[in-house]
Amino acid sequence: MSIEVNGKSIETDEEGYILNLSDWDEDIANELAKEEGIDMSENHWEVVNFLREYYDEYQIAPAVRVLTKAIGKKLGAEKGNSKYLYELFPYGPAKQACKIAGLPKPTGCI
Repeated sequence: MSIEVNGKSIETDEEGYILNLSDWDEDIANELAKEEGIDMSENHWEVVNFLREYYDEYQIAPAVRVLTKAIGKKLGAEKGNSKYLYELFPYGPAKQACKIAGLPKPTGCI
């Protein structure tokens, strides 16, 4: 499977996660977000960029519980809670945000 962005075809798995992390850029993130029905705001980007940094450091996409805690530590308690993250990414903050961030599906996500 693939998505078309700026005339470039980007390979994805059957769930829409991009296969080659180095293919990712902000245009692709916006396209993936659009497919997910998400209008990217500064708050969305904050989570997406956080996830990409986390992945660079640990080579793993965090499950939602880990993500919530880590965001709380870095961005403050008002952002490090499930309610806030689910408002941004209604289909699952870890799963949906990782997809938009061009990361693999988090371990432990169904």
